[in-house]
Amino acid sequence: MKRISAGLLAILLLTACHRNVLTGSKLTLDNYNQISTGMSKAQVEKILGPPKSMETKDMLIFKKTIWRYEDGQKFAQITFKNDEVDSKNTNLGRQ
Repeated sequence: MKRISAGLLAILLLTACHRNVLTGSKLTLDNYNQISTGMSKAQVEKILGPPKSMETKDMLIFKKTIWRYEDGQKFAQITFKNDEVDSKNTNLGRQ
């Protein structure tokens, strides 16, 4: 009985941290929805963790950086303009 209680407690704690219970990934719809235009890279990383991949392009008048997060087939892509969130895209919540 104690093992079952401990297991349930662990699941509740992981859920409270907005992590995928099965994979431990921070890539959840709740976390994605916390990301808004103008946020810094540090703020995004605090919510979603480090990106799986990133690409930076110097566009002469501004710097464009794309962070990509993946968890199996699920993904989120955050685009920064001069180190602030400019746009985001995901397939989270889609069937």
